[in-house]
Amino acid sequence: MSRKSPERMLAEERERVEQRIESLQRHLASIVESATWTTNDDEHDPEGVTIAYERAQTQGLLNDAKSELEALNHADHRLAEGTYGVCERCGKRISQERLAALPAATTCIRCANARR
Repeated sequence: MSRKSPERMLAEERERVEQRIESLQRHLASIVESATWTTNDDEHDPEGVTIAYERAQTQGLLNDAKSELEALNHADHRLAEGTYGVCERCGKRISQERLAALPAATTCIRCANARR
């Protein structure tokens, strides 16, 4: 089994994250639109609480996806500098398996576990 180049891994992950962002933005827009057709009385409208929860949950997922995209941008910058795949904490190599699972990883597994 051949390993993908870092450029390809980052590009594929970026595409997945950008698609997720687009999907979440569409979903959030549909929630906002549907909320305009309901009553504004959240206290007495059982649907109001559900819509508010769904909106908050979707916004949280969207924020997470945008953070992932920022991390991928940082990974692209590290790739251009020649520091991609090097732990930002200890300076050792990040394993290929970790980078395959998390292409934007900035720390080796040992340092990531030490933060917990």
